[in-house]
Amino acid sequence: MREKVEKALDKIRPMLQRDGGNVELVGIEGKVVKVRLTGACHGCPMSQMTLKAGVERVIMQEVPEVVEVVAV
Repeated sequence: MREKVEKALDKIRPMLQRDGGNVELVGIEGKVVKVRLTGACHGCPMSQMTLKAGVERVIMQEVPEVVEVVAV
């Protein structure tokens, strides 16, 4: 599952990098993926929306067994 999640993150990284940010996979616990937003995304007021509407949506489309994505 980790490889599938990394491939999904690779799809969203270019969008985040254009805005000066990035995302890294911290770990997977059961069906919950833990990520860290970095760069401009870290601490951005819109980071929660980016996480849920962007990162989580793409991961859940690509890896249907994932039930939630959380930032750590």
